Amino acid sequence: MLAAVLASTTMMFAQGAKNIKINEVLTDNQTSLQDEFGNHLPWVELVNTSYSSYDVRGMFITTDRSVLNRSLSAPQRIARMSIIPNEEDRTRMSAREHLIVYLNSNPARGALHLKAPVAAGQPLWIALFDGNGIDLIDSVSVPALATDKSFARIKDGNLRWDVKPAEAATPGIGNYIEINETKIARLKRDDPHGFGITILSMGIVFFCLFLLYVFFTILGKVMAKRQKNKAALEKEKHWQKLSKPKAAPADKPREPSFEEYMVIIAMALKQYQDNTHDEESGIITIQPHRSRWHNEMNQGGTSMGSQQGGHSHPQIPTGRNI
Repeated sequence: MLAAVLASTTMMFAQGAKNIKINEVLTDNQTSLQDEFGNHLPWVELVNTSYSSYDVRGMFITTDRSVLNRSLSAPQRIARMSIIPNEEDRTRMSAREHLIVYLNSNPARGALHLKAPVAAGQPLWIALFDGNGIDLIDSVSVPALATDKSFARIKDGNLRWDVKPAEAATPGIGNYIEINETKIARLKRDDPHGFGITILSMGIVFFCLFLLYVFFTILGKVMAKRQKNKAALEKEKHWQKLSKPKAAPADKPREPSFEEYMVIIAMALKQYQDNTHDEESGIITIQPHRSRWHNEMNQGGTSMGSQQGGHSHPQIPTGRNI
């Protein structure tokens, strides 16, 4: 019975510990949060994601990745960790509450000062272990951060992380905060000296020039090939024209020369002066055309003449000159 109670109590505490999350980390603190003595120290923010209270006293925070070595015993792991002390009321976290713990510090400065080493501007691995020094509650790998920038979940307890600018760091409060910032202001903040925009602009210009170079190179090769093909075609047509046999020219009547014209005109004038021309008799000779109707008519006329008093028609002469 006692064992069952202890087991259920252990499970309940373990379940409560899982609700404690590393929520935000700042490794290079120059103008951000100050401790009780006015010092700017690296800090880590824990959040209780549940709707019940939980005390984190006795839990461990470490930045030494070697504690993941399974061959290490619990005391060996604990020796490489920093414990959250018991004598601090702030370690009892209410529902949805946040707790700031300072790192790279001296525990003698205060209950929430831990000696876990942090190198400014360097990547960092940080983990939260349960009080037994064995169970890993939460961990995160933090990239190298610029001054006063933090690495935080985009929302309390969310799985996604993002780098926040200095003015967007939220130590001790919820991470979901909207910042109204224009694109120009963001550009000035992210690139105060203009190096980034200069490199980007030059990159765009050189890229466009490269595209133009490629375009005109290809166009020049295409045009040169077309010109070469056109010249070859013209040359081939020229040789075909030369090799084609020429048609014999058609015979044209020869035009008389000037001397021949003069001779013809002189001969015509000579004949005119000599009154030389053809002699015409003025007599027209008519040759009759004889047919069988002509014969029948002659025979019929003779018969009829005999029957009508013996008179007959005279014969038509065979030819007559007029």
